[in-house]
Amino acid sequence: MYSHYPSNRFFYYFCKRMSRIIDRYTVKWIVIIAACAITFFCRNEVIVPDIMETRNMVTAREMVYDGNWLIPTMNGELRLEKPPLPTWIAAVAEIVSPYDLRLQRAMAGLAATMLVVYFGLFSRRFFKTDILLPCLLLLTCYNIVLMGRTASWDIYTHAFMMGAIFHLSVALEKDGKEWLHMIMAGIMVGLSVMSKGPVSLYALFLPYVLALAIVIRPSLRGKALSLSLMVIVAIVVGGWWYAYVYVFNSEAVAAVVRQESGSWINHSVRPWWYYWKFFLEAGVWSLFLLTAIFLPIASKKRRCSRQWLMSVAWMALSLVLLSLLPEKKSRYLLPLIIPCCYVMDCLVEWWSRGCSSWSDKLFLRINMYIVAACIVAIPVVAYVMMCEPRLLSIGQWVPLAVICLIVAAYITVGGIRFEVRRFVIGVAVLFLCFEAFFIQHIRVFVNNVNMNSIVTLTEMSTKDGEKIPFYHPVDEKLRIEVVYAARQCIRSIDLTATDSVDKMMPFILLTHHPITELPETLSQRADTIFIGRFDDNRWNEGHKLYNDNMINYATLFTKK
Repeated sequence: MYSHYPSNRFFYYFCKRMSRIIDRYTVKWIVIIAACAITFFCRNEVIVPDIMETRNMVTAREMVYDGNWLIPTMNGELRLEKPPLPTWIAAVAEIVSPYDLRLQRAMAGLAATMLVVYFGLFSRRFFKTDILLPCLLLLTCYNIVLMGRTASWDIYTHAFMMGAIFHLSVALEKDGKEWLHMIMAGIMVGLSVMSKGPVSLYALFLPYVLALAIVIRPSLRGKALSLSLMVIVAIVVGGWWYAYVYVFNSEAVAAVVRQESGSWINHSVRPWWYYWKFFLEAGVWSLFLLTAIFLPIASKKRRCSRQWLMSVAWMALSLVLLSLLPEKKSRYLLPLIIPCCYVMDCLVEWWSRGCSSWSDKLFLRINMYIVAACIVAIPVVAYVMMCEPRLLSIGQWVPLAVICLIVAAYITVGGIRFEVRRFVIGVAVLFLCFEAFFIQHIRVFVNNVNMNSIVTLTEMSTKDGEKIPFYHPVDEKLRIEVVYAARQCIRSIDLTATDSVDKMMPFILLTHHPITELPETLSQRADTIFIGRFDDNRWNEGHKLYNDNMINYATLFTKK
């Protein structure tokens, strides 16, 4: 009716344009959340829990069933080495659905999703880039995928710290004190510390702050009070549990500090150059990461880019700080993946605008063709390793081969046309298809096909309906994975103390070797029934990580 008026026309076209932008932005977030759902939640029960997961879940169970919420225990002994926030989350999951591995890992998946969301928000807000491609880069780094499907501490501490970095960057970017974002940053830092101590504070937050000070040099004028409040909030949120434990059990805290400091100095000690292969942690993007680090150096315009300089400085400082620590493990490089993805996103952004130089065209095609060739090889390898031994049927192999060939062709065409977006999207589609439809077929490679877990004994009960307790000899080592499988504490027992043993019967004794004889005084009082041999190894026999301590012989002791 009023469309002929200029002001109304402007308002109409403005609204129409904004709706298109909002729709595109919303669709991208829908795609990211859907990708997170597949990456972190789909078929997350396939892999048998490792030692880190079982420690967390055993402690969570004892919180629920023994009430040890503030002073955690693991198999009945104090467990103060790790702060309890992820374990509290696992305990809530245990209350909702007992002994549910999928739900436990779903909690970690939610933390991983939060990490991806904050990662995308930071990319858009701080680097002014598209949110979809950097998030897809992050979701296709195997270390992120693995930790997001694992019910341990690592993903929580880095997810909260990424949130702290985002809120701090917003607060520093805006004029004024920005109380809300500073408080949120302090809360997030505290929650990160409550998840795994100062690990992420050292490996992710500190390198970011140093890189920010070197490259961006933001003004702190008028922000002293809000920054001080952020620090205070972080100390309170992250330190109250440590203070509580120290007040009520100072001797145990001192022992843990000595043990942990000794581990950092003496355990898994590696030379300072041990992390030189850090780029391999990017998995399929290893070569692309190296290209993103070194190729921009040849271009003055690119090497002066704020995004590239900030990302490279953040990555390099994180790598240096991690290399300074004597104890080194590949999983400690998880926080390094975050700035690495920002570095790669710089190259994606530049190449999305066009490849003008011969070096750009050459390196783009090298990266895309090598990955496409590897994708074509996947069906061949799968056929040799899985179809011929009849671990995978032809009907299951054909869809895998078709998807791989389509994705490889899609990426190859992208290389011909110099379309880097096809590279990222093609790899992401392949990852998502594998996680949604094919991940269950890797059970035979990552799990022990001959596993005979003692979880089958957990329903054994006495005539009164009570569960039969488990014990192990005092002179034999007990693995925490066995405690997790038993779904109860497994206390040590001295078979020579006949009177004590007599009071404990009936019980199931787990030994690493079959019982051939008992002390004479005990044999006069106890009947023994051999139940069977149980193997709780997650790896197949012959694997380097196969452990004989995970094999147990179960014997039922009852009074004569």
